[in-house]
Amino acid sequence: HKMKLSLFNISNFRVDGGAMFGVIPKALWSRQMQSDELNTIELSLTSLVIEAEKRVILVDAGWGDKQDEKFFRHAYLHGGSGLAGGLAECGYRPEDITDVIITHLHADHCGGCFVNAPGGGTVPFFPNAAWHISRAQWEWANESNLREEDAFLPENIRPFGEGGRLNIVEEPGELCPGVSLRICYGHTPGMLIPVIYYRGRTWVYTGDLIPTVAHIPLLWNMAYDLLPLVTIAEKQEILQEALVNDWMLIFQHDPACECCTLTETPKGIRVGRKGRLADFT
Repeated sequence: HKMKLSLFNISNFRVDGGAMFGVIPKALWSRQMQSDELNTIELSLTSLVIEAEKRVILVDAGWGDKQDEKFFRHAYLHGGSGLAGGLAECGYRPEDITDVIITHLHADHCGGCFVNAPGGGTVPFFPNAAWHISRAQWEWANESNLREEDAFLPENIRPFGEGGRLNIVEEPGELCPGVSLRICYGHTPGMLIPVIYYRGRTWVYTGDLIPTVAHIPLLWNMAYDLLPLVTIAEKQEILQEALVNDWMLIFQHDPACECCTLTETPKGIRVGRKGRLADFT
């Protein structure tokens, strides 16, 4: 059974450019990313589907729509194919999904996993899927903290623990042949980074470790990262490995670039060839 990779954009949304680039001055980041009069930049919510052996694995499920208009007012959701729509474009129905890797439990990554039920409460959007969440992230999100409380929403997180289908990932390693999980701690503790061996090449879904092409330089990091120095070390390790072994990076939040190769420059590791998944397969 051949492996198949598909990408689809659930939705674009807007977020403060300063928050996305932390200590990098706007004079620098605005050359890479256009901002509007409110200082917001456009991001995508690009999910990955990995079809491997008898499994159909989805990585992350976007914001979902359980919250009200007020919650989404500043997200400016627009474009994209939606969760069901994007899956359909790739040839899948929600019931085909056997596994969902949740990189971490921030609202824009896991919110789509459950939908409001007509009689109250929530039901899983993927009725046959197992959920994969790291132990560190599960424990951290359930304790909650002031810094991340607007990203860790109880209605998103609680249901994972209730259906008996939660697989707690204790340590990095193989999920199934060709699909491994790394665990990072800089953005939020226990963020899972999928590494996929596909068509003779290794692909890394960089999630919130390297959300866009503009975040490849080591110091270009988000203000959302809880441990910036750890993020830098984790990026350095993955970028070095990717450069040496000619890995492809897949971006979750870059509306203009699905994936890229890397190249060594006098300034450090930088983007090489960039394009769509289809351009490289």
